[in-house]
Amino acid sequence: MAVAPSSVKYLQSSTPFTLPTQLSPKFHLRFPSTAAARANSTGFGFSTRRSVRRKPPVVLRASAADFSPSIGELLGEVTVFKASGEPVVFKDLWDQNEGMAVVALLRHFGCPCCWELASELKEVKSKFDSSGVKLIAIGVGEPKKALLFSERLPFPVDSLYADPDRKAYDVLGLYYGFGRTFFNPASAKVLSRFDSLRKAVENYTIEATPDDRSGVLQQGGMFVFKGKELLYARKDEGTGDHAPLNDIIDLCCQVPVA
Repeated sequence: MAVAPSSVKYLQSSTPFTLPTQLSPKFHLRFPSTAAARANSTGFGFSTRRSVRRKPPVVLRASAADFSPSIGELLGEVTVFKASGEPVVFKDLWDQNEGMAVVALLRHFGCPCCWELASELKEVKSKFDSSGVKLIAIGVGEPKKALLFSERLPFPVDSLYADPDRKAYDVLGLYYGFGRTFFNPASAKVLSRFDSLRKAVENYTIEATPDDRSGVLQQGGMFVFKGKELLYARKDEGTGDHAPLNDIIDLCCQVPVA
């Protein structure tokens, strides 16, 4: 289950999002005091006395074998929402007998890295369609945020769903928290995708961020189902740590679809 977040203040602006060409040499992070960090419900603490260089943790990503065989059944009962606001349960999103679906759980609709991932998904959607594979993209936020995301990116609205209460994320055990969102080593790979990220956010608006700002601490993941059987699972370790789409395409092409 998601950890109850502490209060998160988020700057709202209608100013279009732009990426800097480089970081200033003076750029630095200000960490909270040890006492404040310990009081934070995420349990993410820092020491203010001195800087300690630590080895980055080993990155262990989930596989389908890490999930219960009944995960398809459990997820099937979760309700998400179309951009129009109409509720729909997961088991109605694709054929639960032999149908195949790629389920991409984005962080939230106001995440620039999610705009990048959605742009890539949009480009390969025709390959999924020709293989009889249903593309399902889900984001944290209200249906109106999903609609804004769909219009501004743009992204096919019939493949987009909103999960404002992060129910699907909880069932799948996706990562959540301040440290995962802002300081995980896996997030560094975003720096190598600067050009694709900048292109994806040309029409970006921060107004797509969920009204409940605690949603910005949610991480996403990528899953492939055949019926109720989970064939592929990958949890994002940090912001922008997305599954390689070539792996997803290869899997979908190799598995016969009824």
